[in-house]
Amino acid sequence: MPEKPDDDPFHDCELGPSAVLGTRTFEDVLFTDDSETPVNVLTGETSAHSQATVEEATAFAASIDTDTPQIALPASVETQIETQSKPYTAAAFFHFKATGSLELHRAYHAAYDSDAYTADFEADYESGDLTITVDRADES
Repeated sequence: MPEKPDDDPFHDCELGPSAVLGTRTFEDVLFTDDSETPVNVLTGETSAHSQATVEEATAFAASIDTDTPQIALPASVETQIETQSKPYTAAAFFHFKATGSLELHRAYHAAYDSDAYTADFEADYESGDLTITVDRADES
């Protein structure tokens, strides 16, 4: 254990590095061409603001001005209706909506921000799967 908490990138995390080391795939978490969109029950049509392609969604995510790579996640149907927004949203690749928990989100974030680890991801927008790989920097 490090002498000072500042030396441990996981000191604020509920999970340690062992929870995120290696490769893990989160299935069906990304925006895809098949992501759910609201349909008007009277006309059977999807409103213009809810129509989008994966290319549009990934371009939007890539355009976010941040040091952390972004992915395109599906927006809930409720959000699309209430805010008349697009059917996708951008988030950090380790966002809790993709990883399934705030604890994993924090652990992946700690690994990504640390020089002691490398964190890479692959977003497969055809299947909706996100694969995150974390290694110790001295092993990669």
